[in-house]
Amino acid sequence: MSDIEKVKKLREATGAGFKDCNLAIKEAGGDLDKAVEILRVKGISKASKKMSRDAKEGVVAVSGDQNKTSIIEVNCETDFVAKNDDFINFVKELSEINNQNNSDVEKLKKSKMKNNITVDENLVALIAKIGEKITIGKTKTISNSSSVNYQYLHTVVKDNLAKLAVIVSLETKNNSDVVKTFGKQLSMHIAASNPLALESKLIDKAIIDKEQELVTEELKNSGKPEEIAKKISLGKMNKFKEENALLTQAWVMEPKKKVQDVLKELAINDLKIKEFSRIKIGE
Repeated sequence: MSDIEKVKKLREATGAGFKDCNLAIKEAGGDLDKAVEILRVKGISKASKKMSRDAKEGVVAVSGDQNKTSIIEVNCETDFVAKNDDFINFVKELSEINNQNNSDVEKLKKSKMKNNITVDENLVALIAKIGEKITIGKTKTISNSSSVNYQYLHTVVKDNLAKLAVIVSLETKNNSDVVKTFGKQLSMHIAASNPLALESKLIDKAIIDKEQELVTEELKNSGKPEEIAKKISLGKMNKFKEENALLTQAWVMEPKKKVQDVLKELAINDLKIKEFSRIKIGE
């Protein structure tokens, strides 16, 4: 095999530039496998320099079926790269592996991709090739034996990749069109309303404490008597919890009703919202 043919083969295998491949082959004494290793080491060096930069663009991918659905966020620095074919193909395969690994990121990174190289190594190679910081962000797998998952993708980039994605799990033995419509609408509601938890008592205590701190600070300088300030504070906190818990949010399709009212009106005795996940790029 001539040196030109070796360079061509190395470029196809690694995606690296002509100059880098040519230098690697010379350094490896014509050994292609060794040249791949040299490029990988150089790739790691290139990648490490890029990891200190911000990566706030990217895509969210959803994979799986109605019984087990996974969601994964992959970040990059620019929207241009988020639409790049190499990036998209990497995320699509990564999404499937993530679903197989139940969103265990450590297992995911060590898993091998179709090219028989680990996710971690492929990620490094992709960073070196594209020239941007790329990171794996939030992940979540929803799998409940007695429930069905519904999903919604907003601002779709391609296929199962979007800028915002939602999974919601409904528990019921009823598989009517009414339930399916509610599942779809509920996933759209979650996308728009961004609830923090299913019900107010499940909102993270740290979030509640921070909000209480802000409310207290706001009222401190209001000049109102302490008793009145306490009542206002209690009212503000109750409103915050109501607006951020899914069941007590105003239903986006009909804002005069709450989500729990719509659930009750469906009159399906065993219908429950089991859990949900919402991931938006940049949040």
